[in-house]
Amino acid sequence: MKILRTRAASISRQGLCAALLVAGLTTAAVGASPPHHAGQGGDPSPGTDNPQSRPHGTPNLSLPDLVPRPGASGKPDPNAGRGDTPDGATGIPATALAAYKNAEKLAQQRYPSCHIPWQLVAGIGKVESEHAAAYGLRSDGYTDKRILGPRLTGGQFATIKDTDGGRWDGDKEYDRAVGPTQFIPSTWEGYGEDGNGDGVKDPNNIFDAAAGTARYLCAGGKDLNNPGDLDKAILSYNQSREYVNAVLAWMRTYKSGNVSAVPDPAPSRTGGSSGSTPSPSRPGGSTGTKPTETPRPSKPSNPGNTGNSGNSGKPSTPPAPKPSEPSGGGSTKPTPPTPPTPPAPAPVTRLDRVGEDKIEATANEEFATQPSVRTLNDAGKPAPERTRVRFEIVGEHTKARFPGEARSVTVPTAKDGLAVAPKILAGDWPGEFTVRVTVEGRDIAPVVFTATVKVAPAPRADTLKRTDADDALKAAPKSAFKQKIQIKALGKDKPISDTAITATVLDADGKTPAKTGPYFKGTNGKPVRTLTLPKTDKEGLVTLPELFTNAQVGTFFLRLTTADGTMLTLELTVAAPTTPTAPATPTTSPQPTT
Repeated sequence: MKILRTRAASISRQGLCAALLVAGLTTAAVGASPPHHAGQGGDPSPGTDNPQSRPHGTPNLSLPDLVPRPGASGKPDPNAGRGDTPDGATGIPATALAAYKNAEKLAQQRYPSCHIPWQLVAGIGKVESEHAAAYGLRSDGYTDKRILGPRLTGGQFATIKDTDGGRWDGDKEYDRAVGPTQFIPSTWEGYGEDGNGDGVKDPNNIFDAAAGTARYLCAGGKDLNNPGDLDKAILSYNQSREYVNAVLAWMRTYKSGNVSAVPDPAPSRTGGSSGSTPSPSRPGGSTGTKPTETPRPSKPSNPGNTGNSGNSGKPSTPPAPKPSEPSGGGSTKPTPPTPPTPPAPAPVTRLDRVGEDKIEATANEEFATQPSVRTLNDAGKPAPERTRVRFEIVGEHTKARFPGEARSVTVPTAKDGLAVAPKILAGDWPGEFTVRVTVEGRDIAPVVFTATVKVAPAPRADTLKRTDADDALKAAPKSAFKQKIQIKALGKDKPISDTAITATVLDADGKTPAKTGPYFKGTNGKPVRTLTLPKTDKEGLVTLPELFTNAQVGTFFLRLTTADGTMLTLELTVAAPTTPTAPATPTTSPQPTT
């Protein structure tokens, strides 16, 4: 009877698994959602050529119901206590679980229409690296051993040449997937996130990796409540239907509440050697290479902690001698103990770009953005203060320079590991150049900024003025203004040549184009009251042609305007000349008659 019950339970478990596979396929078959567009500053949707979706490793495609629970076979569980498959593979290390939930929280703030659940990110983490448990996951989100996929040299995997100079994967020839969620370096460059708020985006940290995974899955304005968008998002991570079914199965398992937070795995005690790490289980028939385990440098032990040295074979450190007691009331002072020498700070192992990788300026002006980097050690923390960082302008034809006509400068880092280049003067040569950033004395992948110098726009006149502004413009009817009207165009108080100016005669209101009154003579000799003048000369000067009057008297205005809207208005007065009054002839008194 016991055998029958066991067989029935096995059949039930197999039936449940089959139902789960059907459910995965049914979800995948739902019609694709209508096209979405990145909104609220979202990222573009990963294209079909994105290397992340191409074969980059061998994920664990085992489904939840196919993983034996501890004790189900009557034999000891070889994975017990390992941290990656506790409680029938549904346990998640506490740090990984915190990272997944933090990724959901960040996504709710940044991509509110995405509706990504933390259980989906956990499904990716489970399938890609077993939540990083077998690699010595630490509470700071890093692992004792770096998680690296196989070299992507082709064959059963994609062929992806190096895109990061070995910065993340240590390989300067081919790329490798990195970190707990196995990002391709070039994909991380476009979708990486700072999940723990330390100012660094590191795919090797599970907080950053989980946040980057959420960002990648949400890209393109997807709504993951929509089954079609959900299917599309997972396929963008791995173009495999088995992969989609496995991730969805784990997501549903975690959503069902069948999940528990388990302690993070014990730290690695391999002493710097990669040792033997349990391989995550693989589905039958799958082939490929599991992620490579590259040991991280172990932290120095506490020199003051001798532990139980009696049987260790190492000499114990004798206690420091007590200061001598003064004798006979003497005044000898005890010698203070020598303070221990603090451990040397961890060296720089990488550079992180701060801000955008592209900067722009106009010819002969300064770049508004100053290239900045942060120096970090292997733990992702700021490197020692005053690390010397070198900024170099690279490009044979560029005339861009740092202050003092220098093509390279060395800058010491601040306490937070930040190094900022001095302002760069663009020079007068339009085009592109690069700013290469390295750490002096360290063989570290450089950071490169692309700088673009744009052609300076032609100078424009911001002021028009009459050269003889004190001479009022007056004329009699049916005559001409005797003054020579000369205009000067200025830009930032400097003469501006080649400026086109239009002259228009206006009525007394100063707004309406005049239909009578002062006029210029057109090419046919007929009156015109709107005229385009010759362009200004190298001194910024232009002289107007003769301005005539007809019988109309009164006040008029002459408006002068450039194509950019710079304006000058002059007053014109047309009045009959005043006839001088003749002096009165004195009256002669009659002479008396004699």
